[in-house]
Amino acid sequence: MVSEWSVLWHLALALALASAIGLEREIRQKSAGLRTYSLVGLGSALFMMISKYGFFDVLKPGAVIVDPSRVAAQIVSGIGFIGAGIIFVRRDAVRGLTTAAGIWLTAAVGAAAGAELTVLATATTLAYFIVAYAYPWGMKQLPFSRHAPSAVRITYDDGRGILRDVMTTCTSSGFTIADVAVDRPQEAGGRVSVLLEIQGTSPVAGLAAKIGDVPGVHEVHAGDANAMFD
Repeated sequence: MVSEWSVLWHLALALALASAIGLEREIRQKSAGLRTYSLVGLGSALFMMISKYGFFDVLKPGAVIVDPSRVAAQIVSGIGFIGAGIIFVRRDAVRGLTTAAGIWLTAAVGAAAGAELTVLATATTLAYFIVAYAYPWGMKQLPFSRHAPSAVRITYDDGRGILRDVMTTCTSSGFTIADVAVDRPQEAGGRVSVLLEIQGTSPVAGLAAKIGDVPGVHEVHAGDANAMFD
């Protein structure tokens, strides 16, 4: 039987490669980001290693006494239904992806422990805590992508050309406007609420502060475009 320590680097490789793919998704601020991709890649590697090395104690050369791999296969597919029930979409914003990936990874850890691959199960659990606690700190150090969508909701007085001034402030600050949604008031001369989807390489909080200084602007809220845009 192959030593668990000798194949431990496969887990590290899977984590590194999956993290590299997730890093690109995180920079672009996609719903599935660094942690989700990392956990899915790590869990897939562990499930594969369980399939390769987890059944030596119940198999004999030249004869298959039982086929325990069927149970492991059903775990892989069956746990997906639990994960799918955790994921939900609200106003085009996807929530629960990382939690679902964590549940799927936990199923792999449990299967590895049950197959007596204790070293792999323990190493994967430690890797999970690295992804859960160390990765968020690293994610804060990532540069902003010009493709990352953000949104700003502005409430201002209607009929004074304020929207033009707001858009000028956005472009002069290095942002581009990808979409505009206007909610006009019922009464003439009232306030207008506008939602701007913007893209830029600078923090959107700084832009929100500049927009707040535009005369006639009453409220400014900035955040993720997926969470704010209908």
